[in-house]
Formats: sequence, structure tokens, C-alpha cells
Amino acid sequence: MTQQLSEIAVAALAFGGLAIFLAAALRGWQGWLDLKRLELSGTRSGDGRAGGMAERIELADLKERIRKLESIAACIDL
Repeated sequence: MTQQLSEIAVAALAFGGLAIFLAAALRGWQGWLDLKRLELSGTRSGDGRAGGMAERIELADLKERIRKLESIAACIDL
């Protein structure tokens, strides 16, 4: 009978330890997700200058690439 009680006690302690570990891991995961949400919202909802300027540069780069491709296509069509 004492062996069964000790096995039950060990199993309960193991289960309790697993529960504590999983709770800590879940809390860490939620913290990491919150951090990523803050990073994403910080890059998009800043003062508008950083995101807007980067978008303008990217748009200008894309327009330049389109012009180059159009000039290449115009030469090939001739």
C-alpha cells in the first residue's frame, strides 16, 4: 500500500511540475506574441514619416524598374 501511495505522490508531483512548466511556457509565448504585435504596430503606426518615406522609395524603385522593362520591351518589339 505504501508503494502505491509513493507512486501516486511521484505522479502527482510530476504532473504538478509539468503543469507549472506549461504555464510558464504559455506565459512566455504570450509575451513573445505581444512583443511581435508591438513591433508590427510600431513600424506601421509611427509618426507616418518612416513608413511613408520607405513606401515612397519603394514605389519610386518599382516605377524605375517598370520604365527599364518598358524600354527593353520597346526595343525588342522593333
